[in-house]
Amino acid sequence: MTTRTATLAAGLLLAWFAAAPAQAQASLEQAEAGPIVEAREAVRRKDKPRLLALRDSTAARAHPLAMWVDFWELQQRLPEALPEEVDAFFARHAGTYVEDRLRNDWLLELGRRKDFARLAEHYPRFRMNDDREVSCYAQLAEQLAGRGQREAARQAWRTQRDVDAGCSQLGAALAESGQLEPAELWQRARQALDADRPRLARQAAAWANGAEPQAARELAEALDNPARWLRRTAASGLAGRHHAELSLLALLRLAASDADALPAQLDERWGELLRGERAAWAWATLARRSALKLSTDAWSQARRAQALQPKGQAPAWGDDTLAWHARSALRLAPEAERWPGVLQAVAWMSPDAQADPTWVYWRARALAATAPAGDAGAAQRNQAQALLRGIAGMLGFYPLLAAETLGEPPEAPPAPPPPTPAELAGARQHAGLARGLRLIEMGLRSEGVREFNYSLRDLDERALLAAAQWACVRQVWDRCISASERTREAVNLAQRFPMPHRELVADSAAQAGLDAALVYGLVRQESRFVEDARSSAGAAGLMQLMPATARWTAAKLGLPYSGAQITDRPTNLRLGMHYLRLLLDDFGGAQALAAAAYNAGPNRPRRWREGPALETAAWVENIPFHETRDYVKKVLANASVYARLLGSSAAHTQLAARLGRGVGPREAGAPTTNTELP
Repeated sequence: MTTRTATLAAGLLLAWFAAAPAQAQASLEQAEAGPIVEAREAVRRKDKPRLLALRDSTAARAHPLAMWVDFWELQQRLPEALPEEVDAFFARHAGTYVEDRLRNDWLLELGRRKDFARLAEHYPRFRMNDDREVSCYAQLAEQLAGRGQREAARQAWRTQRDVDAGCSQLGAALAESGQLEPAELWQRARQALDADRPRLARQAAAWANGAEPQAARELAEALDNPARWLRRTAASGLAGRHHAELSLLALLRLAASDADALPAQLDERWGELLRGERAAWAWATLARRSALKLSTDAWSQARRAQALQPKGQAPAWGDDTLAWHARSALRLAPEAERWPGVLQAVAWMSPDAQADPTWVYWRARALAATAPAGDAGAAQRNQAQALLRGIAGMLGFYPLLAAETLGEPPEAPPAPPPPTPAELAGARQHAGLARGLRLIEMGLRSEGVREFNYSLRDLDERALLAAAQWACVRQVWDRCISASERTREAVNLAQRFPMPHRELVADSAAQAGLDAALVYGLVRQESRFVEDARSSAGAAGLMQLMPATARWTAAKLGLPYSGAQITDRPTNLRLGMHYLRLLLDDFGGAQALAAAAYNAGPNRPRRWREGPALETAAWVENIPFHETRDYVKKVLANASVYARLLGSSAAHTQLAARLGRGVGPREAGAPTTNTELP
């Protein structure tokens, strides 16, 4: 397909939407979707002959979405493709998402072919540039050409999340040339084990450990049979950096499977193998794993790690470990240690982590709490207030809390002028946006979302607002939200927090005895208002109900129900809201616990509430599942914004009111109304 033909095809797609009468348009859309859906099915079946035939037929008809069939067909045989035909594809679809997406795959293929000259030529044209392995291949190409920059190459290697060909080859080249020091390699191995990535740890340690057969055998034993390695090393008195590093890796490996047994053994036996920062690392890892289990030992272990860390030397434990040290201080530390413990953990975090609103907020709270009384503490209190003001706002959990802590409830940002007719026309006439929305509407959501998002890359704020409005008009609510959230100065709350099906939601919420703002806050987080959304776990519909939960709730309500109804809008909303009502009743009206239960099941929050009584924000921050912790924050923050948009009273718009008085163990004798909740 020539560039001119592709332009005509895009124009045809736009013209169809603009001009066809409703009934004719529906038939036209169905006919237009058929070959594209069939082609996607051919990809799934790996039916290359059928895919080739559909590529040719859609191209001959100048089908508006023919480029996707062209992309799928070439992608299926990319390992055998000639460079000339790949270049021809790029020329046919220049500037489109499929061009850049295939370039991503082609760069990986060139790396596998070790065609680094061609890889270096193509890499600057890769616009998304969001593939870690491609970045490693690009740095390797530069190294092999003698143009490599040491720090850029090291940084690309550090981003590797698991063993892959590109970053592994880059790391091997850097290690062989001495650009990766043994100390950095040992540190990388430790961090990989802390992140439960043993293959990555083994690779880094092997480069640090040396290639001699004896060294390889020792590394294998330390990682494959850590208890035996530690017993043998302790008994033989082996010393030196090499054995100390292997012993620490063995301890970290054991911590992943039996953290409870390690503290005593560190003190009684294996602690003799470690000194200084290695001992500190072992205790820091134990503290993180204990905190994730909400163990009462987590803070004492974190405090011990802090004490063992050499003075004046910031640890390389990683932001996740330090975050859990701060959380364990909030949860478990006695008053005299709580806020200093938070301050120390945050001080050791990376600049990016320190700038996260989570740790800005808790650092500010810690500074205010530890400030001396009177004039002596005025500067520290002013610093705390400045930190809170720096994040205060109404879009986000901690920005809302910061504003309320300052006693300055946030004002809604001024609504920007609505998109002009010309701006809306620009959005409607944007070929990439049109293709993305059409793919979504024909059921190819993954492809449509990627095309739509790619098309937003170079739009200014006014164009983003227009794209969001066009998606809202088409009732593709998740893309409306996504496009609008990209603006920085012009904040359109109506786009970012839409309220589809308002009358139905209000009526259903009233029947369930729920706050409509909380319902909207939850649905926005669950499905972004995508009615046929299905999660990998099987949750479905606007309120992302699991099939068993839907059946159980329908039975509780005495409603006739079949599994096919789970994505029916009124049924899904009614069942989801009544399930949420039951959760709220079970948790005494605590919205944070009910939201956690909606996401993770009711039994987990029942366990998580055991232990010391906490202010609710600290309890939320200690939720051990990242997904659930993030979910609870977003649901409650969303609900506060929706309450404002719905015109609720000031009390209902405050996040602090939704958090309530705090979280602690269920009081003895308190009723448990729904112990059978699924």
